[in-house]
Amino acid sequence: MSDWHLARGFRYAGVVSGLRSEPNRRDIAVIVSDAPAAAAGVFTQNRVCAAPVHVSRERLPRADARAVVVCSGNANACTGEQGMADARRMTELVARDLGCQPEQVLVASTGVIGRPLPMPILEAGIPKAVVAAAPGRDALNDAAHAILTTDTGIKVATRVLELPGGAVTITGFAKGAAMIGPNLATMLGFVLTDAAVAPADLHAMLKGACETTFNCVSVEGHTSTNDTVFLLANGTGAPLAGHDLATFRDAVGGVCAELARKIAIDAEGANHLITIDVEGCRTDAEAKQIAKTVAESALVKTAVFGHDPNWGRVVSAAGYSGVTFDEKDLSLWMGDMLLYRAGTPLPFDAAAASGYLKHNRDVHFKLRLTHGPGRCTFHTCDLTYEYVKLNADYTT
Repeated sequence: MSDWHLARGFRYAGVVSGLRSEPNRRDIAVIVSDAPAAAAGVFTQNRVCAAPVHVSRERLPRADARAVVVCSGNANACTGEQGMADARRMTELVARDLGCQPEQVLVASTGVIGRPLPMPILEAGIPKAVVAAAPGRDALNDAAHAILTTDTGIKVATRVLELPGGAVTITGFAKGAAMIGPNLATMLGFVLTDAAVAPADLHAMLKGACETTFNCVSVEGHTSTNDTVFLLANGTGAPLAGHDLATFRDAVGGVCAELARKIAIDAEGANHLITIDVEGCRTDAEAKQIAKTVAESALVKTAVFGHDPNWGRVVSAAGYSGVTFDEKDLSLWMGDMLLYRAGTPLPFDAAAASGYLKHNRDVHFKLRLTHGPGRCTFHTCDLTYEYVKLNADYTT
């Protein structure tokens, strides 16, 4: 990824402030748009929402966003009125140095729930980040590092669209490795573009993109308090209309899909990325319901971890998903092995099936029904000893 492939007109920073106990760990990020940007957001569906979710939600959609500020290590969730005041203060600190209104600044946080923000650290660190904000790959990488918690690496995706009116670029980065719901997760996502797009169009695009990407990822089924995805368009590139707008929408979905897949691959302690394709349902919603149920089955996830081709766990999870179907309507593949056809088990080589799980990091299940055009692709991971250890020791 060269600098040329980054959305124009944005600056980034990720600084060390001392929020994290690890030495030299970047923990405050800022994104600055040089021009007022149209902005939209999609947030957690958990009724217990972090303060930054409340603050940003009430400010979106809008046409004049100037910046985003993010802290990692402290979720600022379940922190009452003080948490709300602290989230707003984070935006005031950015606005003061940019010369804009606090309402033009969005805020996000990730980390441990229930602890007040150490505001003296943020009072010193946020201005430092704003001053450091710069264009380019190195600055973006710093910001992408600063938002991480238990992730093993940064997650960045970019697309360049050559359109009749000129080139536009979409650049996204995200964090997420656990407490992945879906319906976002303890995941933060930031998608930036130099295209000119109206706020209402941005909101519709982002909502649609999240529904089929970030909301089709599950690690353990735990929907977080802090889930946030922002989409900012600063208009320094070509304006979009008609077919170009549809092309751009698809590219936004592509960036989100790449980031969502990277989150699933990076799930805490995971050895396998599990992709579940469900097709032949009455509606996409029914397909998603089946896929999500399979993805969140601890028995399915542990079978993959143990290289056990116990495909009955997949079929039974589909059966209790709440979607109505008869056994004869369902067939199941693992990789290219057809294991269950129209309600009837087929003979298969158990050693070869176990070897498929053992020797492939990417594992694929396909469930096909006979009811209609509804389909869904869903990502999850296996459930490992390391995942349990990481989350058992998270605050202790």
